[in-house]
Amino acid sequence: MFCMLAICYTSNGQAKGDWYVGTGDITNVAWTDWAVSPTVGYGFTENLVIGCSVAQADSSADLDLDFNARYFWNEYFAGVETDGFSTEGLKLSVGKMFAFHNNSIYVDPKLVYDSGLKTTNLRLGFGLRF
Repeated sequence: MFCMLAICYTSNGQAKGDWYVGTGDITNVAWTDWAVSPTVGYGFTENLVIGCSVAQADSSADLDLDFNARYFWNEYFAGVETDGFSTEGLKLSVGKMFAFHNNSIYVDPKLVYDSGLKTTNLRLGFGLRF
């Protein structure tokens, strides 16, 4: 799959005013347990995207709102995610965005360090950019 991504990859960069709509993470979960955790981001500058995501474990749990920011350079990015308004459990990430189909579809594998759990994980997100 990685070879397929490398072959299809196009490098057009981020643009101020772009919107990003996608999923948070689809890794470490059996396909039968996948749940969509929608994310929305906005490109405030050529290099900075700020956004938020919502998640709900099940119908009896409260809705969880998280915030994130990514700084891009040459399709690579460094990011930070918060759990609501709390900085405890801050997540730091580095990754690369692969864009397809006129830069409107993206896949973003990333390495994420969770400061609350003291773990490092590989995550995979995907979405649309317009």
